Amino acid sequence: MTRRASAARYARALLDVALAESDPQVIEEQLAAVTDVFRSHADLWSVVTNPAVPVTRKQAIVSALLPKLELNPILAKLLTMMVGRDRLALLPELLETYRSRLMDHQKVVRAQVTSAVPIPADRVKKLEASLGALTGRKVLMTTATDPSMMGGVVTRIGSTVYDGSVKRQLEKMRERLGSAR
Repeated sequence: MTRRASAARYARALLDVALAESDPQVIEEQLAAVTDVFRSHADLWSVVTNPAVPVTRKQAIVSALLPKLELNPILAKLLTMMVGRDRLALLPELLETYRSRLMDHQKVVRAQVTSAVPIPADRVKKLEASLGALTGRKVLMTTATDPSMMGGVVTRIGSTVYDGSVKRQLEKMRERLGSAR
């Protein structure tokens, strides 16, 4: 089983339990904090992810950390289970997958909008509302600029791209003129 598939199984189980017994948003915040603690301390991360280090030693480390982290019991139990199975290396993928599943449950989608020039705040709000109507979900939008686009916008929602850039429109015209010959 791949790392991503394993992380997805843990994320699905964690979200199911969090929805039934706790606040899934709090679990997400705590999972992010725990992942950050492990990843920001290189020595700690290398010990808990090293297959040569005995699981009992990793369990002792995590057992000593858990009371200091003051985690939700659901998350503490998951970490204890993961360290017992020597799966703490999955934490970054678990966090990413859990966030994705939580957003899907909350009917939230991320959108990336790129334009040739910065978009004014009032236009960002209107665009966010339009994308919300298009997707039927709440949209969390980020913006970026790319002067090479010449004008227009490119919007990416998940794997779907809406390319309304002047650059792309010119490319389409060039293709049509080339095929008309």
